[in-house]
Amino acid sequence: MNDNISCAPVTSRTFISHPKLLAIDLDGTLLHSDHTVSQRTVATLIRAQQAGVKVAIASGRPTYGTMPTAKALLLKQYGGFIMSYNGGEIFDCASDTRLFATSLEDTVKPTIYNFAKEHHLTLMTYIGNEVVTENGKDEFVRYSSMRNSMHVHVVNDFLSAAAVPITKCIIVGQPEQLVAVEHDLQEELGNQAEAFRSEPFFLEIVPCGIDKARGLKELLQATGIAREDCMAFGDGFNDVSMIAYAGIGVAMGNAQPEVKSLASIVTLTNEEDGVAAVVEHTFFS
Repeated sequence: MNDNISCAPVTSRTFISHPKLLAIDLDGTLLHSDHTVSQRTVATLIRAQQAGVKVAIASGRPTYGTMPTAKALLLKQYGGFIMSYNGGEIFDCASDTRLFATSLEDTVKPTIYNFAKEHHLTLMTYIGNEVVTENGKDEFVRYSSMRNSMHVHVVNDFLSAAAVPITKCIIVGQPEQLVAVEHDLQEELGNQAEAFRSEPFFLEIVPCGIDKARGLKELLQATGIAREDCMAFGDGFNDVSMIAYAGIGVAMGNAQPEVKSLASIVTLTNEEDGVAAVVEHTFFS
């Protein structure tokens, strides 16, 4: 049974030991709906880091798109990490180095590109600090640019621009369009890559076997922290594997019922600083 954290004190066997690593999703978890992190949450996570706890941002966003939050949490100063692209890349903030990275095979990129063209859908990817696409006017491309604070780079030939290692491509469009083509795309990709909708309007294509649980496993191996000493927070379906893998899984109050059912703890919503509530209770109660 899940333990629900409210404004009242909570006692639970899951709080007997103090976790050594906090893996925290961004959107719908750490961030409010306006894409900001509250002063309370910042102060709480900095205090935890001062006590020796490591913090890792675990997001589907590109690495560059997580940097403002990483800076606010002082992850560089306290040796924190960024687990971006749903576990496809792990970045050590203290040393400014990648601990782990994976990328799509070059042979699969034409399949993705031709599929998007055939269905009159916009394709984009992330390279460095830019959103790369042939259609800079697309509303969902502009949304991704805004959310990640990344410049849109419009190119004439997507495949030429994407001839460098990239972790994922995203086909964007209206939700009903993507629902109609998701299955067909996966059939065309076969075992070369995986396709899934991370948002109703985002159809992501990533290397096979990439999810937040694998990313977390790679991070724990790199840091020498045991799985049982990790606490993971999330709200969405892309957080399920991480919540199930971590020693303590925490679902937000705004999470889907299926996510809550797998968690050890259900906390307050992201708008109510549910992450801070758990950390305060675990370490400073």
